Amino acid sequence: MDTKPPAAVVVISSLVARGGVGLRATGFALERLGHPVWSVPTVFLPWHPGHGPSTRIVPPAADFQAALDELAGSGWLDEVGAIVSGYLGDAGQAAAVATFVAAVKARNPDIRYLCDPVTGDEEGLYVPEETADAIRTALLPIADVATPNRHELAWLTGLATDTIGDTLTAARALGPERVLVTSAPALMRNSVATLYATPRGAWVAEHPLVAHPPHGPGDLAAALLIDQILAGHPNPVALEKTTAGAFEIVARSAKAGADELAIVADQGRLPRPMAMVQMRHLGEVKA
Repeated sequence: MDTKPPAAVVVISSLVARGGVGLRATGFALERLGHPVWSVPTVFLPWHPGHGPSTRIVPPAADFQAALDELAGSGWLDEVGAIVSGYLGDAGQAAAVATFVAAVKARNPDIRYLCDPVTGDEEGLYVPEETADAIRTALLPIADVATPNRHELAWLTGLATDTIGDTLTAARALGPERVLVTSAPALMRNSVATLYATPRGAWVAEHPLVAHPPHGPGDLAAALLIDQILAGHPNPVALEKTTAGAFEIVARSAKAGADELAIVADQGRLPRPMAMVQMRHLGEVKA
């Protein structure tokens, strides 16, 4: 019986004092699933910008790079199984993250890097174009996994995502071997899809739309997916568990009238989500 503890995950993302986005979502979910988390804030804010203007504190570039360099050279690196990057405080952080990923993989090539290209939504980019372009050019080419939403995928690739076929084409053009696309077009009425494209095939999971969802489901989905990958679960299982887990937390949060993901209150659902999603296989791709 394998008793090896779950691998640690380095999470590089935003930190809010109140809320369930960025490190609050990704880091907490991974810890609840048993993974030690090395937290690296890219920016500090009192709350999510969607709630209104607030103070924004971005670490000085030299300090941010130095901290990552020290982590990459630490004696505890054998604890780490994955790196997840999310929201960046500025464009320059992309190069620092890329340097960190390269240094870590030089010591352990088996470490997986998931890039969540947090750049925008259906209303367009909500980060400077310079930052979005830095993610596209510096981070996505070195990522093993990416988790864009449909609108981010369209901007990053310049391709349409109007149908699930369009979305699959764009996902395969993005670069990483594994691409999970949230907010993808669904076949079922009043539903939304999550597409998972891998070297061995592609699958779609659909569930009903949630009215007025809180911020943070993408951060949560990134955590759930990297947990599934580290556990070695088959691709369709990874998609189903990731989608069901994120959908359940979002639906329960919305039903409770929460203005943030109720991830702490509903943390018991993370290891064993009960929500049902409809799975479809889009066909095999020869490796």
